[in-house]
Amino acid sequence: MPLPPDQVFYVSPDEIAAWRDADQAVIVDVREENEWQDAHIPGAILMPLSRFDPAAIPDPGAKHLVFHCRSGRRCGMAAEIAVAAGYKGVIKRMEGGFLAWSALGHDQEPG
Repeated sequence: MPLPPDQVFYVSPDEIAAWRDADQAVIVDVREENEWQDAHIPGAILMPLSRFDPAAIPDPGAKHLVFHCRSGRRCGMAAEIAVAAGYKGVIKRMEGGFLAWSALGHDQEPG
């Protein structure tokens, strides 16, 4: 099932970093626990794809809801699961995932 073009969007890591720095984003990391332990985005919420529960997606309120993974594939799968389960909000997918975030020099912390 293709994702609705008006509901799921790609956004650059730089834009997401700016939102996060301005407290305008809820960032959901769908990587697995071992990846999270290696390094993660400060303030992100871990919701591994292997046990992803759309009912547990945090309400972003007026903030941007951002999904990310290692390279960008699994966050698309999480978005598909969320939309199929009836999630109606807008989901932003981080282009290039955590690899791109790291390559651009954005901050991260160990698990």
